[in-house]
Amino acid sequence: MSYVAINVLTVPDGAGSTLEERFAARQGAVDSAPGFEHFELLRPVEGTDSYLVYTRWSTEADFVAWRESQAFGQGHAQASGRPEGQRPAASGSTIWAFEVVQSSSS
Repeated sequence: MSYVAINVLTVPDGAGSTLEERFAARQGAVDSAPGFEHFELLRPVEGTDSYLVYTRWSTEADFVAWRESQAFGQGHAQASGRPEGQRPAASGSTIWAFEVVQSSSS
């Protein structure tokens, strides 16, 4: 079954739209990574103020390889497309990892 990595982002008040714009500017950047299956950026509505970056991979090794890739390093060195000197949109990050044991889709 698949491997899911969820990056939990702490986003300061008022910075949500900036974060969303920066992700939009890099849309598709991960799509060609070996083992990549799915991406979603989840905006908080109720129960939390953290954004979630949901990615699904064929294996944990595929996720680790992407995190260690030059493409990941370049994209995150620029903090998701922000111009040099501009502050990051997120002030903290935690990774949650899961193995998919059951799945359904329409």
